[in-house]
Amino acid sequence: MYELNGIRMVRNDRAILSIDHLEIPTHELTLILGHNGSGKSTLASIISGLVKPDAGTTKLEGCDLFTLSERERAQRAAFLPQKLPASEGLTCRELVRLGRFPWRGLFGRWCAEDEAAVDEALAATGSAQYAQSYVDDLSGGERQRVWISMLLAQASPVMILDEPTSALDVRHQYGTLALLERLNRETGRGVIAIIHDINLALRFATHIVALKDGKVLFSGGAELLHSEENLRTLFEAPVKLMLHPDPPAAYTGGKKQLPLDVAVVCE
Repeated sequence: MYELNGIRMVRNDRAILSIDHLEIPTHELTLILGHNGSGKSTLASIISGLVKPDAGTTKLEGCDLFTLSERERAQRAAFLPQKLPASEGLTCRELVRLGRFPWRGLFGRWCAEDEAAVDEALAATGSAQYAQSYVDDLSGGERQRVWISMLLAQASPVMILDEPTSALDVRHQYGTLALLERLNRETGRGVIAIIHDINLALRFATHIVALKDGKVLFSGGAELLHSEENLRTLFEAPVKLMLHPDPPAAYTGGKKQLPLDVAVVCE
């Protein structure tokens, strides 16, 4: 469990994040929603240990995240930014191998355990066939799966992704969230991701954090999205919930069965 208390981030004399208290589970598929500039990426950077807030505490499983070394933080949470690092000249296997860095360091001895972690990560995302292909030669959806493989190889109990669907077409957006859902369900590894598509959130999330103007508007179970009032306030738009014309089979994750029979449209 992440527990954030008294979090404040100020830039250019403007508060970009102000969270009195927030808990985020580390075993569910949590999706972070909010308009542009609501503080989503700042929150992701804090819980991944990349950015220390100006004030407040960030605890992960009871441990203050910023008392840990950078390497120890990476062993606890793997982070994928929205703007991916350059991968020119790297094969997919070479990229996924980088996920082992927090455990081996730059000059650490590579062992059979590392090779197995890379193999398992590529297989888990359906990317083993691309192992010797160059990352830059893949399609957007294929490339995203390889980057997720790198997070898996990192073997951290939590994966944090900043807008993993932003550069993908609709089919690959759905495929990426379906992959993250499956990995969460099959491995028990927590997933925390920022997305914009409310219908994807309705379909896949088991937990929600909604930000508005740098503050938590609501957080909790995904059923919070089944409130038109919540959605209208969050997006400042005339949102309406409608019965899904062809609802997907219900996914029973964790302790509760999620209702998946609605869709969101603008009036």
